Amino acid sequence: MSHAATPFEIYLRRWSLVPDGAPVVTHTSELLPVRRDGEPLMLKVSQAEEERFGGLLMLWWNGDGAVRVVAHDEDALLMERAVGSRSLADMARRGEDDEASAILCAVAARLHAPRSEPPPALQPLDARFRALFAGAGQGGVLAEAAATARALLDSPRDIGVLHGDLHHDNVLDAGRRGFLAIDPKRLLGERGFDFANLFCNPDAAVALAPGRLARQAGIVAAAAGLDRRRLLQWILAYAGLSAAWHVEDGTDPDLALRVAALALAELDR
Repeated sequence: MSHAATPFEIYLRRWSLVPDGAPVVTHTSELLPVRRDGEPLMLKVSQAEEERFGGLLMLWWNGDGAVRVVAHDEDALLMERAVGSRSLADMARRGEDDEASAILCAVAARLHAPRSEPPPALQPLDARFRALFAGAGQGGVLAEAAATARALLDSPRDIGVLHGDLHHDNVLDAGRRGFLAIDPKRLLGERGFDFANLFCNPDAAVALAPGRLARQAGIVAAAAGLDRRRLLQWILAYAGLSAAWHVEDGTDPDLALRVAALALAELDR
């Protein structure tokens, strides 16, 4: 297939870009490493509405805590490319879980910081939980997670702009610029939600290691200035939501269900 058949061609011409690696395809987007005047950049093309709104949030952050947007249109983002060698997932796997969590909390603090400009259109956090509420009738830990989520959403604290999908693989090493976030989901809600997904990541071996959830709940609560018990409630709610999404998609919910069970057990201690 000729290069012109790719979805990138119009943007390579429009923004004077040179391909600099193999494309990456996800379920919502296609990405291509590129260079312009020697600068490493990432071209992302997507037709998914959520991705377009996420791009607007990246623009609003203006490179503070997230990768910088260099150019954009409705379907494409041209962003700085994080080319540092450090990986938060690898850090967590090799025994530097505390350090990885501290970095994630520091990035979240930058993303959550107040800004003078109003944010783009955001989705209320309760809309994010539809799958969990729909699946609560199955009982068990899903019902516990749904009830906890409803209680949290009915009494929100510290409401602001959220990343919505903050985890080890969505925060990248940008060298001198430090660690920066990618792929936000443009949510408005309680700040504590943004830390819950850290506990399902970076993989089952780390997430389910004995004592890991309890220890990192303390580390994250202290670093982010959160109430530890309320953070555990968000972990339960989010893990239940993740499991419900897996059930909807026909994929394995086991990891998320086990994290939810660990959070529930820690809450019951």
